[in-house]
Amino acid sequence: MKKQTAGRDSLEDFAPKFAELNDDVLFGEVWSREDKLSLRDRSLITICIFMGKGLIDNSLKYHLINAKNNGITKTEMAEIITHAAFYAGWPNAWAVFNMAKEVYADDNIDEEHGGMFGLGEPNTAFAKYFIGNSYLKPLTNPKETSIFIANVTFEPACRNNWHIHKATNGGGQILICTDGKGWYQEEGKETISLEPGMVITIAANVKHWHGAKKDSWFSHLAIEVPGENTENIWCEPVSDEEYTNL
Repeated sequence: MKKQTAGRDSLEDFAPKFAELNDDVLFGEVWSREDKLSLRDRSLITICIFMGKGLIDNSLKYHLINAKNNGITKTEMAEIITHAAFYAGWPNAWAVFNMAKEVYADDNIDEEHGGMFGLGEPNTAFAKYFIGNSYLKPLTNPKETSIFIANVTFEPACRNNWHIHKATNGGGQILICTDGKGWYQEEGKETISLEPGMVITIAANVKHWHGAKKDSWFSHLAIEVPGENTENIWCEPVSDEEYTNL
């Protein structure tokens, strides 16, 4: 998380202890505990509390901007405010909506996912091997080249089943992460957190799974490595318990 300096910028001379607590404790210690609660969820909670208390000022606008930067989309923000309106009050909701419209003004009406290669089409042919919705955009034609490359996009919390790329020689798969945040795990090993720019080389005959984090869309290029007697073996799903414990 980016280091917070708002307290010192505004109150260093007048209330140095308050500035220290704001920057170093609230934002430096509490907000930084991402292993306990994600920045996205902390933003959601904070906005609901501000809205419930009727604190519709520049501090709320800061948290709306922060929420956007922490991955809360315009559609999700509209749903959050609508839901909270029934508990925090309709006038408060109107005030927050007007502020949120400013913060999300530069977003497209239709949110785009899939990164630079685009979302593609719903991955219906393999839907039974995924928990959640995934999308596939082939980038090469198997009839024209021996290397098949596709952009695969997972909605938040979507992941594929455990599976194995079988081969007697060569084979396997390469993942190049292009957008969002995700997970990768090989059987018996620790889970790896994925971000754009990371490359995962999957050897043939290794049981593994990959997918999006619960609060983020995720896209990667999937490159099938040529080999002999190649076959994709689908196994059991990644259970909700396994996934939520990451």
